[in-house]
Amino acid sequence: MDLQQRVYSVLIVSASARVRSALSELLPAERFEPVRTESSVSAAKRAVAERQFDLVVINSPLPDDTGVRFAVDLCASDSTAVMLLVPRELHGEIRDRVSAHGVFTLPKPTSAEVAETAFGWMVSMRERLRKFEKKTLSIEEKMQEIRMVNRAKWVLIRELQMDEGEAHRYIEKQAMDRCISKRELAQELIRLYE
Repeated sequence: MDLQQRVYSVLIVSASARVRSALSELLPAERFEPVRTESSVSAAKRAVAERQFDLVVINSPLPDDTGVRFAVDLCASDSTAVMLLVPRELHGEIRDRVSAHGVFTLPKPTSAEVAETAFGWMVSMRERLRKFEKKTLSIEEKMQEIRMVNRAKWVLIRELQMDEGEAHRYIEKQAMDRCISKRELAQELIRLYE
């Protein structure tokens, strides 16, 4: 899918209504929707529990926490791109603590132009994470197929007294002859004999 066609969900966490509004205005609705805003880490955690967001922006500090741990936790558990806005005097220290976890940081105050550029980085990161998700799913599906075929081989070994090589060749040949996947054949064999 073309990047211009994809729509990203966004969560903005800031104690300042002015910052929430300013950041929201940088996000055109045709590209970023929904844009949800919260004013505390606890409210943001509830929002994240309700749904997954593609992008999360945290304006630190917040009334109930700095937001640093929340940012790191989001990166560890989700495929979410996270940006932390931090006071300029703390930026270097916080950047060093969170960058290894995949959290973007920006010193504040910052300009609209820099924030827009940062949103572009976050979108790029989200797309990269999306590709990793697809690869992971593909690998998991392949592993399930291998387990299923191995289970079917053991059924053939037990029920038809084949050796492992014979069982493997039987599954491959039957699947090819019948124009079905090895997984489908394995499922049939398991249902038939178990």
